[in-house]
Amino acid sequence: MATPARAGAASNMSLAMRAWNIRRKALLMGEVQGQGYIGQALGVADVLAASYFHALDYRREDPEWEGRDRFLLSIGHYAIALYAALMEAGILPDDEIATYGMDDSRLPMSGMASYTPGMEITGGSLGQGLGIAVGVALGLKRKKNPAFVFNLMSDGELGEGSTWEAVMSATQWQLDNLICIVDFNNQQADGPTRDALAVGAEAPKWEAFGWHAQEVDGNDLNALVEAFDAARALDAPKSRVIICNTTMCKGVDFLEAREITHFVRVEADEWSKALARLDEGKPQ
Repeated sequence: MATPARAGAASNMSLAMRAWNIRRKALLMGEVQGQGYIGQALGVADVLAASYFHALDYRREDPEWEGRDRFLLSIGHYAIALYAALMEAGILPDDEIATYGMDDSRLPMSGMASYTPGMEITGGSLGQGLGIAVGVALGLKRKKNPAFVFNLMSDGELGEGSTWEAVMSATQWQLDNLICIVDFNNQQADGPTRDALAVGAEAPKWEAFGWHAQEVDGNDLNALVEAFDAARALDAPKSRVIICNTTMCKGVDFLEAREITHFVRVEADEWSKALARLDEGKPQ
């Protein structure tokens, strides 16, 4: 039975418009503080749109509904992106945009489950999210709850040993209710991911650990929809991973072109320019 969220995927609002709205809300939040992980938010907006308006089962009016699919944000500094998606989904109100990062706000600059409805875990040291997701997925299995667990993580977390321990644990427990999403934007604080890690042939690597792996253009909504459908429909006792190659600052070309985009510098007068540039590409 479709929940309101998944039924809403067939509404008149396209996924492209959902992604555009998520980008715009993230920029408005960033403008409040004059900073934020905007590059990641713009880059992962399509993934979030496909997740919340196609793949996930949830109830916007009841974020703690026991039958919901769990969406875990391993990368706590991506909180600005998830807040934008939660607002677009109707779980958070848009009027909280102006409170981003403020004292007593429900929107701290790093995700905290105790503060924010719809935020399943508190972001901390990178590399912990998938381990938590394994525990949640195993718990749901033991309770015979058919919900899926989605875990969004970064490419930088592929360098954490705890990530691969979690990968092996998921295989050991045959967690076919676990879908890991890797945002592969090739950017870390110290520079390109490919300069920091021995990366390459990512899908075969996960397959060698016993997972079903797909690699897609993370800014192609049609490809994302197909990948999520394939992951949910897979009839095999194994966990699933979708490696999403994304472009940092997607949709704002003058930010995309900057050499450093992990914590992209946006000058005070550039927020309005970024919004205007995004508006130029508004879906029809």
